[in-house]
Amino acid sequence: MRTRQLLLRSLRYILIGVFVLWILVPVAWVVTLAFKSYAEWRVSYFIPKKPTLDNFIVLFKPEVFTGVMGATAIVEPVTKPLINSILISAFSTILAVIIGFFTAYGASRYNTPGPFGIFFTLLTRMLPPATFVTPIMVYYSSLNLLDQHFGLIVLYSSVTVTYGIWILKGFIDAIPVEWEEAAMLEGASPTRVLFKVVLPLARPGLVVSALFIFLLNWTELLFALVLTNINAVTLPVHISKYVGAVGQLYGPQAALALVGSIIPVVIGYLIQKHLVTGFTFGMVR
Repeated sequence: MRTRQLLLRSLRYILIGVFVLWILVPVAWVVTLAFKSYAEWRVSYFIPKKPTLDNFIVLFKPEVFTGVMGATAIVEPVTKPLINSILISAFSTILAVIIGFFTAYGASRYNTPGPFGIFFTLLTRMLPPATFVTPIMVYYSSLNLLDQHFGLIVLYSSVTVTYGIWILKGFIDAIPVEWEEAAMLEGASPTRVLFKVVLPLARPGLVVSALFIFLLNWTELLFALVLTNINAVTLPVHISKYVGAVGQLYGPQAALALVGSIIPVVIGYLIQKHLVTGFTFGMVR
């Protein structure tokens, strides 16, 4: 029996180790590739022999290394797409969370959308985005919203509000209704109860849903690729433009991947306390 338990435990650790390597090795490869010189991009060894920051410099000054890395299609630095991604992701996340919170509260306390209404919001995520991106492009063209920040903000918030509704509804359902009734007995209005009782208690859910929606908006490619060209280009679209006469510019792409990962990692670190509370909310009552 002990031998069997030892074998099962060893097998479990081996599977966990394989899974961890499967996840971490590509990430580590991108990190090392970002610091490799042009001559080392396609070599098989893992650690660069001569680490360099050229791949990061070319992100902000693409004309400097044109002769070394081949003629690129990049005509502007990464600064503008980076700012576009921050603004579009932030505003669309805020809009989706606000709409999701009020909709989730109405569904939880008053069953406002009805039994099918709340489920209907999931239908927007059951179809692949490629099926309706063309009608959206035609519609945006008639409204002069192509390559506009406002167009992407509205579209991103419309697509991701579903996640905000369902995540926040679970948190609001876990808040006892008796607490709201007690506040009303003390003379608080329904609006005051909403903002002074429910909103503070649902703060972990707001943080979790906001981070999840922000990551979806930050990494979205298809809509931004089709609906933008110059003015509202985001990081996922900009990273696809690193193509030179010699093929893919893997070094700058890896460097941009690291730069684009900084903001989500920093945000996750700053709100980790709320994330832990949000993930465990409702487990112990």
